[in-house]
Amino acid sequence: MAKHALNIVWMLAVACSVGCTHAPPRPETILFVGNSFTFGAQSEVQHYRPETVNDLNHDGMGGIPALFKAFTRQAGLHYEVSLETAAGANLDFHYDEKSTLIARAWDHVVLQAYSTLDADAPGDAAKFLDYSARLASLFRSKNPQVEVRLVATWSRADQTFLPSGHWFGKPIEAMAQDIRAACNRAAESSPDIRAVVPVGQAWNRAIELAIATRNPYEDIRPGQINLWAADNYHASTHGYYLEALVIFGSVTGRDPRGLGREEIAAAQLGIAPAEAVALQKIALETLAKEPVARRAPGVVGQ
Repeated sequence: MAKHALNIVWMLAVACSVGCTHAPPRPETILFVGNSFTFGAQSEVQHYRPETVNDLNHDGMGGIPALFKAFTRQAGLHYEVSLETAAGANLDFHYDEKSTLIARAWDHVVLQAYSTLDADAPGDAAKFLDYSARLASLFRSKNPQVEVRLVATWSRADQTFLPSGHWFGKPIEAMAQDIRAACNRAAESSPDIRAVVPVGQAWNRAIELAIATRNPYEDIRPGQINLWAADNYHASTHGYYLEALVIFGSVTGRDPRGLGREEIAAAQLGIAPAEAVALQKIALETLAKEPVARRAPGVVGQ
């Protein structure tokens, strides 16, 4: 009997050890730092499923982080998503005012600066270059393997087509190209920044292919998507959806087209299946033109 009892104990121990090997993996953590372009102002995206993400400021935002969370769930990925955002904020605000809140050991960080690079000096990248490097260094100090990405945002129609705009008289693509150039400089000058997320380039591609309107101040052709909100500054629901797709593809390495016609967030936000598919394709084609992201020290693969 004693030997039989020992055998039962041994078998239970083995069963436990086998079961333990199937414990769910630790979720990857990701922090979004930014402003209204991050939390989806002027659209339904702003309050999209806020319960699925952790808003460090407790403002109840869903935004791009919630879309990212929805995409990763549908792709069978496990991410714990957080955000720290403030309307009209540039990267200096987050560094100066929120460092104690955000300085943690994240696996991924996505940084989004003010849309014109500097609210007081549009087009001037000096502050952006300084504080993107400071923030990236801060996050790397907490986790040497963190992957920090910069979001290159889109051209604002109000900055392009109105005489008061800094990019007035230039093609609609110009502002996004200038923002991207600044992001490239930041990534090239800081070893702590892994890659640039080409959101503005995705918008430019959608405009070039006439999937999206070029000038929202004019009549929009039937079947075209307006990527801007009513203020011609922020993004529309479709514009934010494209932004989130590009970020999803950049961070996870997954093909956005894998989300497909039945993608849940698009359906919930009123984006037609054909539109969702078109924007997923734009996101993939844009990402396919990007250079291979720089690996963090010690990271293997990709």
